[in-house]
Amino acid sequence: MKINTKAKNITISAETSDYLIKKLATLDKIVNDDEMLCEVELGRESMHHANGDVFRAEINCSSKGKNYFTVATEQSLHGAIDIMKDELLREIKSYKSRQKTLLRRGGAKIKNILKGLYPFKKSR
Repeated sequence: MKINTKAKNITISAETSDYLIKKLATLDKIVNDDEMLCEVELGRESMHHANGDVFRAEINCSSKGKNYFTVATEQSLHGAIDIMKDELLREIKSYKSRQKTLLRRGGAKIKNILKGLYPFKKSR
């Protein structure tokens, strides 16, 4: 997996970069695609919030013609990264589950069609 990181209105520390890589390593276990490209954008939402900072984490991953996009906002940068990772995992698992379901449903239809081709059933 290739990860490109971009910062907006902040500077990314080495600790934050390591935290991001550690969190996205769980994606590598599920996807198993070396050609997957993830573009991550971390930053502050805006400079004029009344109460504290609001951080934004955004990820755009593309793999084998399928694109995944997730945005998360939170009071802390680490919290935004955690939410972003969880949403992306949910999206990937949902897509994989849907593919598996469609494959099984298609197999069941083919099986029913093949059952209908035998006009002479043996009866005992």
